[in-house]
Amino acid sequence: MDITSQIKKPILEEMELFEKKFHQSMTSKVALLNRITYYIANRKGKQMRPMFVFLTAKMISGGEVLERTYRGALVIELIHTATLVHDDVVDDSNRRRGFFSINALWKNKIAVLVGDYLLSKGLLLSIDNGDFDLLKIISVAVREMSEGELLQIEKARRLDITEEVYYDIIRQKTATLIAACCALGAKSVSEDEVQVENMRKFGELIGMAFQIKDDLFDYTEEAIGKPTGIDIKEQKMTLPLIHVLNNCTKKEKDWLINSIKNHNKDKKRVREVITFVKEQNGLAYAEEKMIQFQQEALQLIESFPNSTYKEALILMVNYVIERKK
Repeated sequence: MDITSQIKKPILEEMELFEKKFHQSMTSKVALLNRITYYIANRKGKQMRPMFVFLTAKMISGGEVLERTYRGALVIELIHTATLVHDDVVDDSNRRRGFFSINALWKNKIAVLVGDYLLSKGLLLSIDNGDFDLLKIISVAVREMSEGELLQIEKARRLDITEEVYYDIIRQKTATLIAACCALGAKSVSEDEVQVENMRKFGELIGMAFQIKDDLFDYTEEAIGKPTGIDIKEQKMTLPLIHVLNNCTKKEKDWLINSIKNHNKDKKRVREVITFVKEQNGLAYAEEKMIQFQQEALQLIESFPNSTYKEALILMVNYVIERKK
């Protein structure tokens, strides 16, 4: 059994019902829209976000989920899907999970409108059911994701990111959505604000570890047989690079910045940068930080009684840093 199936096992029924509800939640009277949302629904990823919602809710409640839990999972998946559709437009990307993106098939104008439609469906699902507490959690996440993206764009131009600014960017850009999933799961079954905040923090720490793992893929050969250096080509500031930039000599720093700014399309130069970052312990440092976030996350759920839901969450946390792609 692969790891995703193991994680899903205690929430298999919930995930199957969620699938049906997700299809229903996107339906419209407009045939074109239905055709596009059908395409989206049939090309889903691992669905980690709803899994976090259900596992968190069941761990806290001792195995129960409410209709509110489903709505929490639906709103997060609708809004997450909307952001992916918009991201592909922003990045001018033609592929998503190996398939053509919406903008590649139906052009940018339609993709933007479909993203808006999914966003509004998510918001209305919460409003129509009076889930204002859940809506607040997700709205904060959307605001932070936008701020994180813009902060990254602003800082990338100057390549002067400190480690603290980097953590701010990934906290907002990546971790905030996983934090929202865990907070939604908790809030859907519990009124205990301390517990909800603890689970939000748990999700945030996993999100931080997840992003650092992504950073490491740019330098490691595991995933695809050779380091890609894509982040370097796109002038993205990742943790291994930031650590080395802030801890090398001025001459080395000037060479690194010049390489990233002016020679990022030169394959030989990109390979030299990758080698230099490895030699200067950039990867080892980033791995250490990733494990630190992972351990902090695991500590936050230590006090919960043992259950298949808790075991699945622990498995999920470990999968985040052990995954091969």
